[in-house]
Amino acid sequence: MATEQYHEPAQELPEKVRTFARMITSLIEEGEAISWYEQRIALEKDKDAKAIMQNAQHEEFKHFGMDLEFLLRQKPKWKETLQAILFQPGDIVKLGEKGEEASE
Repeated sequence: MATEQYHEPAQELPEKVRTFARMITSLIEEGEAISWYEQRIALEKDKDAKAIMQNAQHEEFKHFGMDLEFLLRQKPKWKETLQAILFQPGDIVKLGEKGEEASE
């Protein structure tokens, strides 16, 4: 059965590619959940409810990070590119260009 995560017949794709597609979908879903919580938190007036939402958002962020790390372990060039960008001081666009050049 095809889903939105596949653009080719799933049964024809290798298992590794199907797993990769599932992890990309999971990353997207975690990102969406983080955004939804951000919006809810911005409007919530009840401090207890807000604290619960912040805790839940933090969990989603952790899952996002775990998904991303899994994907980077599958794609060494991606990891090389991101290592030049993430946690580095300076202009993000310039770091991105430098990271892209480093992984070519």
